[in-house]
Amino acid sequence: MPRPTWDEYFMEITKLVARRSTCKRRQVGALLVKNKRILATGYNGAPSGLSHCLDTGCLREQEQIPSGERHELCRGLHAEQNIIIQAAYHGVSINGSVLYCTNMPCSICMKMIISAGITKIIYEDGYSDYLAERILNESSIKIQKYQPS
Repeated sequence: MPRPTWDEYFMEITKLVARRSTCKRRQVGALLVKNKRILATGYNGAPSGLSHCLDTGCLREQEQIPSGERHELCRGLHAEQNIIIQAAYHGVSINGSVLYCTNMPCSICMKMIISAGITKIIYEDGYSDYLAERILNESSIKIQKYQPS
């Protein structure tokens, strides 16, 4: 069995993290890495201590809100938001880190990623958000679509 590359290793862990998601529409996982060390993990779901969409139902589904629109109409946090919050909560500096994510971040998350000092994003699947692309293009963040070997 061949040894995985670092990107393969971290992306496989990111996919496992995504399985913890409590979102009914999309399971997303995120991993922050610096110097080949995992700093934090995050997945999309309700804030700690609140009921999950799996239990309460999906407001976005009920209101027929298309993907990529009206992000505020959801009880959950995105994986990227959760990972930044978890790092802050535990006092972990993420400045200069690499974000592995199962999906390309949305515009709201992209603004947080830039402000948090994350320097690179490696993602697996695209996400239709024109503003996120524009914001990313103005930043110095490197972006890489994950390609398994």
